[in-house]
Amino acid sequence: MPHIPLPDHLPGITGLLEYRLDTAAPIRTLTQLLLRGESTLTEGERELIAALVSSRNCTNFCNAAHTKAADLLLGEAETARAVKDDIETAPVSEKLKALLQIAALTQQSGRAVSPEAVERARVAGATDREIHDTVLIAALFCLYNKYVDGLATVTPTDPAYYQTLGDRITGRGYVRPPGGYPTPAK
Repeated sequence: MPHIPLPDHLPGITGLLEYRLDTAAPIRTLTQLLLRGESTLTEGERELIAALVSSRNCTNFCNAAHTKAADLLLGEAETARAVKDDIETAPVSEKLKALLQIAALTQQSGRAVSPEAVERARVAGATDREIHDTVLIAALFCLYNKYVDGLATVTPTDPAYYQTLGDRITGRGYVRPPGGYPTPAK
């Protein structure tokens, strides 16, 4: 049960964003920019960062949502699972492994990101912007995970919900639909 009254039909962060449209606007803008904006990292790779951090933070809603989004963007369901199980054996490039390790370190503590981890990413071909954006996405999802869990939002357990949410995330991104989210008829 959420700690504050939230729309029943909008679980997870969606209900929180509808609760405070004024604070939601910059959150949505930043998320859209980082996960769907121009980047040398693919949208699927950026969703992998979000899924990894959410998984490590044990935030079930965000983990399921961003895993599904990564699966849809990558066109398969094995890579996200493999990344969350063991970054080093996952079927991703050495550059992405290094960036995912930076994301994992950021999730632990910003100060855990070592010069060695950054150097590994650079040697593997990561640009300064990719390193920057990886840390920012990881830090942002730590915030989102705490936001969702700190207010005890509803977490659906039906995989069909996350299929629909993944379709919405990959199709529309992180922008609010015109007019918001309609209340379902009872």
